[in-house]
Amino acid sequence: MCLAVPGQVKEIYESMGTRMGRVNFGGVVKEVCLAYLPDLAVGDYTIVHVGFAITKVDEESAQRTLETFREMGLLDEEFGEAV
Repeated sequence: MCLAVPGQVKEIYESMGTRMGRVNFGGVVKEVCLAYLPDLAVGDYTIVHVGFAITKVDEESAQRTLETFREMGLLDEEFGEAV
């Protein structure tokens, strides 16, 4: 399965001319391309699909979605590790 998962931006940097970031998905931190969202800042929440941040979301929506995914066991399935 390939979910669009909400996460919080923890760091923003440039890599080979591309805006990148480290995003925390409820305990799992992954490298994500932020090129599509130039206004995204550290601390913001975003929806990530196949390694690309695709939209900004509010914290409440992000946390609610993460909790639902956890309850369904989808985060373990998506990330292949316990969250």
